[in-house]
Amino acid sequence: MSLLESIGSPEDLKRLNPDQLAPLAEEIRAFLVAKVSQTGGHLGPNLGVVELTMALHRVFDSPFDPIVFDTGHQSYVHKILTGRQDDFATLRQPGGISGYPSRSESEHDWVENSHASTSLSWAQGMAKAFQLQGEPRTVVAVIGDGALTGGMAWEALNNIAAQPDLRLIVVVNDNGRSYLKTVGGLATRLSALRTDRRYEPTLRTIKTVVSSAPVVGGRLYSLLHAFKRGMKDWLAPQGMFSDLGLKYLGPIDGHDVAALEVTLEQARDFGGPVLVHCLTKKGRGYHAAEDDLEDHFHAVGKIDHVTGRPLSPSSARTWTQAFSELIVEQAESNPKLVAITAAMLHPVGLDGFRDRFPDRVFDVGIAEQHAVTSAAGLATAGLHPVVAVYATFLNRAFDQALMDVALHKAGVTFVLDRAGVTGPDGPSHHGMWDLSLLSLVPGLRLAAPRDEPRLAEALDIATHTDEAPTAIRYSKDPVPAPIPAVETHGSVDVLQAAGSRVLIVGVGQLVGEALAAGQQLAADGVGVTVVDPVWSLPVSGDLVELARSFEVVVTVEDNLVTGGVGASITQALASAGVHIRLQNLGIPPGFLAQGARPDLLEACGLSGSAIADVARALLPS
Repeated sequence: MSLLESIGSPEDLKRLNPDQLAPLAEEIRAFLVAKVSQTGGHLGPNLGVVELTMALHRVFDSPFDPIVFDTGHQSYVHKILTGRQDDFATLRQPGGISGYPSRSESEHDWVENSHASTSLSWAQGMAKAFQLQGEPRTVVAVIGDGALTGGMAWEALNNIAAQPDLRLIVVVNDNGRSYLKTVGGLATRLSALRTDRRYEPTLRTIKTVVSSAPVVGGRLYSLLHAFKRGMKDWLAPQGMFSDLGLKYLGPIDGHDVAALEVTLEQARDFGGPVLVHCLTKKGRGYHAAEDDLEDHFHAVGKIDHVTGRPLSPSSARTWTQAFSELIVEQAESNPKLVAITAAMLHPVGLDGFRDRFPDRVFDVGIAEQHAVTSAAGLATAGLHPVVAVYATFLNRAFDQALMDVALHKAGVTFVLDRAGVTGPDGPSHHGMWDLSLLSLVPGLRLAAPRDEPRLAEALDIATHTDEAPTAIRYSKDPVPAPIPAVETHGSVDVLQAAGSRVLIVGVGQLVGEALAAGQQLAADGVGVTVVDPVWSLPVSGDLVELARSFEVVVTVEDNLVTGGVGASITQALASAGVHIRLQNLGIPPGFLAQGARPDLLEACGLSGSAIADVARALLPS
C-alpha cells in the first residue's frame, strides 16, 4: 500500500513519522497530475500548497479547528487528506465533487467561498463566535498574495488586529501570483520579504554571538530583542503587517513541512491573531507547470499528464479572442480608450492591448470595486475606460456601477466575459446575475451580441458613448458563425420571419437555441418570427410595437429569469398596454450546479426543443 492510500483522514496523516512526509508529498503531486489531467481543474495552485496543507492538517484538528481557504481553488490537497481521494475521478463533473470546498461533501469544508478576498472576514466572524461561546477552537484562514490585493481582506485585517485575544491564524500563501504575477504595492512589499537572503542568517549570527557572551549574554540578547524588529523591517520591510499590530511569523519555506509545523505550532500556541507568511511555488513538482511562465497551469482542461499539452485542443474561435482583437482595433483609432481589469489580464483578453499600448491598460489586482470607481474617475477626467471582468465578478462592484458610474453619467464600458452558463466551476462562476443587476442601473445600455459582427458593432458604439455607461456580455462558448438579419424592424434584427403567431426573442448566445425552436415550430406549420433586440437593455419601443401583432411572446436568455431581460420586456409590454400570452425563459431562481453547458441548458428548459414546447403550450387551442 502506498502512503497516500493509507490516508483516509487527518488523523492518519498525523500518525506518519517525519521521514514519510516528503515521499507523501511526491505521491500527492503525482495523484493530482494524474487525476486533474483527466477532468480539468485548478492544477497549478494545488501543486503549490501540498506541504502547506499537510502541515496545516498535522498541526490543527480539522474540523474542530476550521480551515478556511480563500477562493478555494487550492483545496484539492485538503480534499485528498480528508477522505475524498476515491472521488477525484468525478472532480467538477455532474454529480461529482466540486472544484471548491463544499459543505455537502465533508464536515471539513466549513465555507464554500470561491470568490477571492473573503476568507479573513469569514474566519474573523467564526473565531469571534467561538470566543463568545467559550469554545477553544482556532480558526485558520489560508489566503494568497493575490487575494490580499482585494480591499475586503484589508478591512478584515484591520478588525482582526483590534481583537488581541482572537484565536485566528492568517496563513499567507505567497507565490507572487494570482492568475498571473501579482501586481501592485502589496506585491512589491511581499517581494522584498520573498527575495532578501540576509534576514534570517543575520539574526542567527546576532543571536549566536550575543548569547555566548559570558555573564551578560542572555540578558544582553533579551535587551537586544527590540533590535530584531528594526532589523526585520530594515532587511525585509513588513510595515503593512506590523503597523496593524499583528504578530508576524515568516517568511517560511512553504515546501518545508518541518519548518511549517514548528511555525504553525508557535502561531497556534500564541493565543491571539498571528500572520504566518509562507513562500510557495505555483505548479511545483510538475515541469510543464513550472515552465509555463504565463500562469503555471492555474487552470487546465483535459491534458496529457506527461507533457501537459491539451488532449483535444480547440481551434474554435472564442469570444475572448474576438474581443482581444477588436479592442486593439478600437484603441488604434481612439486615443482616449483605456482598459482596466482585476487580476485577469489574459483570461479576459487584454494581453494584446497591453502589448500594443502598455501605458493604457491597468491591472488593479483582485479589486473589482476599485476598478469600477477608478473607471468613473478616468471617464470624468476625459478618457473612455473599458472594464473587462468575468460576469460573475461584476456582482462585487454593483454599488460602484450604480452610484459612481451611472449616477455621474460616466462613459464607462463594461465587458463581461463568461456570461451565462459556464459549466464545471459551478454555482459561483455561472454569470447568471449580471442582466438582473444591470437592468436596475438607470441610463445603462446593454448589448448581448449573437455573433462577432454584432460584437464589433456594439463595441464601437459603446466605446464612443461618453455620456452614460454601456455593457457588453458574451459567453464562454465558441463564437457562432455569423447570423445575418433577414430584415430589421427599427432597432430590432429579425432573424427568421415565418409568420405572426409566435414571437421568440433571443438574447446573446441563446439566439442559436431560439432559432432552433423557430425552425421546429415552422416545420410544424406554426407561424413564428425570431428576433434579436441587438441592444437588450433598456427595452426598445421598436420591440414593444413589434410584439403587438403576435399571439404569443417567448423570451430566452441565459441569465436568472428573475429580473432579467425577459422581465424587463414583460414590464415594458404591460406599461404600453400590450396584453399578450407571454413566457420568460431563463435560469430558474437558485444556484446552478456544475456540469456540461448543453446538459445544464437542457435542465433549465433552454434547449431549442424545450423552447418550442413552451411556445406550443401557450398558443390558443
